[in-house]
Amino acid sequence: MSALDALDFALLRALSEDATQSAGALGRQLGLSQPATWRRIKRLQEAGILAGRKLELDKEKLGFGVTVFLGVKLAAKGRVSLEDFERAVSAIPEVQTVEHVLGMYDYRLRVTARDISDFERVLRRRVMTLPGVGNVEANVLLSEERRPGPLG
Repeated sequence: MSALDALDFALLRALSEDATQSAGALGRQLGLSQPATWRRIKRLQEAGILAGRKLELDKEKLGFGVTVFLGVKLAAKGRVSLEDFERAVSAIPEVQTVEHVLGMYDYRLRVTARDISDFERVLRRRVMTLPGVGNVEANVLLSEERRPGPLG
């Protein structure tokens, strides 16, 4: 794919704010026709830059009022494979993201729960029983500010 131009970046910014917009609506914002906008979107998809569109659910309205970030240090890296840990932790429905990181911990998990006692249940009965889990540190999310990302 050739280099991205200013219109490509503007299109990506508009889609990052609201990925449900039609090509016609995006074109009106950017001063392009609907077909020209659609061709740009298609080109960005084919290049793998636009990898999909996400549905975002309101966790609180669904009854999940607590989000906790867990730092997980594996106890013995030689005895348990990273793939085994990743497979086991990914099977826990309350675990929303699993990130393999470099630093004090081996993994960073985003866990959602109905309340603190529900989180404690998930921690004790599911996370702490995973293969290879050593140290775990929890940080409760108080508030979250959405950032537009590198295109903003």
